[in-house]
Amino acid sequence: MGTYGPANEKLRNLEEIEKEIAIILQSAASAILEMSKEKPAERTLDRHALQFTASVQRVEMELSSQIRYLTQVATGQPHEGSSYSSRKDAQMAVNRVEYTHVKVRDLAKTCDQMLAQP
Repeated sequence: MGTYGPANEKLRNLEEIEKEIAIILQSAASAILEMSKEKPAERTLDRHALQFTASVQRVEMELSSQIRYLTQVATGQPHEGSSYSSRKDAQMAVNRVEYTHVKVRDLAKTCDQMLAQP
């Protein structure tokens, strides 16, 4: 996969979820249409209900997976396709080095002043 591989995969997963939601709506509409008939066919209703239930379960599972992934991203936990955590750690290390450099320079200045006093 290229640089955007994991991101593209997440978008494809969302597209699949969207398609599954369309199937849910279609199944619900078909079930309602069947129920509106004077003599609804029990087998047809059962088939639409099963398809509806299965699709809802798939959507729930996939959305839960997406939410877990987004939670990892938002909390800075390591996850596939992101170097944010590593970049943040590196920046914090640079900041600590700069702070240490300032403190050592201040300490050296204080030592020079102490040695210069009679």
